[in-house]
Amino acid sequence: MAPGHVAYGMRASFGTSHVGPEHVIAWERGTHVPDAAEFTALAGALWCQPSELMGHPRTLLEHRIARGVSAEDVARATGLTLDAYLAMEESGQWAGDKRQSVHLGEVLSLPPRDFIAITRLEDELARLLTEAVSTRWQAHIRDIAKLVSMERRDLKGPLSAMHQEYQGLMAATLSRAGGTTASGEDGRRFIENIVDQFWTRLPGSSRA
Repeated sequence: MAPGHVAYGMRASFGTSHVGPEHVIAWERGTHVPDAAEFTALAGALWCQPSELMGHPRTLLEHRIARGVSAEDVARATGLTLDAYLAMEESGQWAGDKRQSVHLGEVLSLPPRDFIAITRLEDELARLLTEAVSTRWQAHIRDIAKLVSMERRDLKGPLSAMHQEYQGLMAATLSRAGGTTASGEDGRRFIENIVDQFWTRLPGSSRA
């Protein structure tokens, strides 16, 4: 399809009357970026899903477009006014409460990793994971499962493995340091990257 064909398809079927071949050419060259309505129309004109035209969605807006959900539907599902939701989308900062966050995850079909990132719960997840590997992971599995909306049985293997690895680093540090606390570089790196380590141990949660 030539740029003119794409632009015509967008105008004829999706109401983007302002789009001409020059718009399509600019998008192809990367000198301009289509807005949300143009992007959705572009996907329709190319007979594909919006998600097929983008990499892994990261922002609230990108996730909504990738799922083909309207802002009105997200606002309705989360119990927000449309203006309040659009303000969050524009700022890129989700500010809903826990109940609204759950509904957001449902309406956008967010995988656990994306749900935690969008709802800004990574610090809370890091805290729980740190406590789990530092003490008894079994005592924290319920809170972690609830936070990431997963079954506890799916977290037993990853949490047990992370606990064993961290405790091994602690033991090695104690042995090398002659009885000091586990403050070695390996232990610090483990804790600093604990959220990423958690995701990479979950089947299907890693990003391309």
